[in-house]
Amino acid sequence: MNDIRWGIIGCGDVTEFKSGPGFQLAKGSTLIAVMRRNGKLAKDYASRHKAAKWYDNAEALINDPQVDAVYIATPPSSHKEYTLAAAKAGKPVYVEKPMALNFNDCQKMIKVCEEYEVPLFVAYYRRALPRFLKIKSLLDKGAVGDVRFVNVTFHQKPFPKDINGIKHWRVDPKIAGGGYFFDLAPHTIDILQFFFGEVKSAGGYISNQTFLYEAEDIVSGLFTFDTNIHVTGIWNFNAYKHLDRSEIIGDKGKITFSTFGNNPIQLENDEGIQEFEINNPIHIQQPLIQTIVDELNGIGKCPSTGYTASKTNWIMDKIFRNEI
Repeated sequence: MNDIRWGIIGCGDVTEFKSGPGFQLAKGSTLIAVMRRNGKLAKDYASRHKAAKWYDNAEALINDPQVDAVYIATPPSSHKEYTLAAAKAGKPVYVEKPMALNFNDCQKMIKVCEEYEVPLFVAYYRRALPRFLKIKSLLDKGAVGDVRFVNVTFHQKPFPKDINGIKHWRVDPKIAGGGYFFDLAPHTIDILQFFFGEVKSAGGYISNQTFLYEAEDIVSGLFTFDTNIHVTGIWNFNAYKHLDRSEIIGDKGKITFSTFGNNPIQLENDEGIQEFEINNPIHIQQPLIQTIVDELNGIGKCPSTGYTASKTNWIMDKIFRNEI
């Protein structure tokens, strides 16, 4: 196995613990270079994460001959730009979620990566986490019979920074694509596709109920799979308290889980109620990073690609167009 030498563009909070250490800890992988527009912060990050090089210019990192593959961890508005640049330099790309601002940008990213024959991966890392692989195993074994529908409920109180009018990119549609829905809901939408396959139709409604920021703060969505499984979801960011619950209902049972928490997976069927307590790894992206490194070394396949990730953007686009 060859060491895949990684360069990171964008050294924000997500890379400090969730992803950055995974590039050093995955077998056959090393973090060699990082980039941040603020050179002082880039140098500090490189020192703390044991990367040999740092840059304040993305083009310089991309064109560094010692960088084999590029991880793009900037806000969504620059994902397309940096993906195209890395692809044209012949570098495999691993990009944060959501993949881009919209489905059209996703298609352009896929096309250019295909043209330059470089693989494109996206950070829907739940596809490689043990707790979600356990859910998939239960479904594949028929623990709930034939799945009929899924209910997704996610709500939380407004954040103090939003109540206090502090502006930030996660609720700026020009940078994020939308609001907190674009930041959080894609994980659930993606993992359901991992469980159930291709989505054939989608739609929904969005509103701004509190006007704490420009973006939407409530979203209701509906999508259906090729197998006629229906999914309904409600995501609200100005509610009474936090709740993160998804229910997969079949003709012989039900699976209840949270997308973001470590609370036990619950299986209920005629045999009773079972709970499976499976905690997430310390560096939550490391298992998916390992599948990418393995694929680049020709010994496996990563389950999260540009194609699979683009479908999540397609669903969100449909919801945001009120197509129901």
